[in-house]
Amino acid sequence: MRLCPDDVATRSAGEAFATVVRPGDVVLLTGGLGAGKTTFVKGVARGLGVVERVTSPTFTMVHQHVAHNDRGIATLHHADVYRVESVAEVRDLDLGELVEEAGVVLIEWGELAAAVFGREVLTLSFEFADDEETRVITASGAIDETRARELANWGAS
Repeated sequence: MRLCPDDVATRSAGEAFATVVRPGDVVLLTGGLGAGKTTFVKGVARGLGVVERVTSPTFTMVHQHVAHNDRGIATLHHADVYRVESVAEVRDLDLGELVEEAGVVLIEWGELAAAVFGREVLTLSFEFADDEETRVITASGAIDETRARELANWGAS
């Protein structure tokens, strides 16, 4: 679990999270409107060396960004399935085709996408703390022990 009191901390959490993701990872981002999902993705992008502007792909559904890093991740695929109404529509987007050896896929509003990818994903849940400003980001999903330690370290930062 990671606490982010503002947008700067949320972007910073995303940048730190970029050290945890691996080529081929699918990360589902869940949480309500304004919970910080896109802000977090901007941080991940910065951490992966994306130089172009990152915006929400709400209307285009998927943005692809070239990443420049030494982690073996060449592409950040940023999807948003907010406007999708069924699992069948998620399948029609062929998000599974985006999973590649040198890419990472982050999917906002990932609740529906979970049925497409199954258990081999990481889910980050974004919620507001009691003060209604601080974001609480919680990681879950089927990951190996090494990744669990890395996520625990990330959460403790």
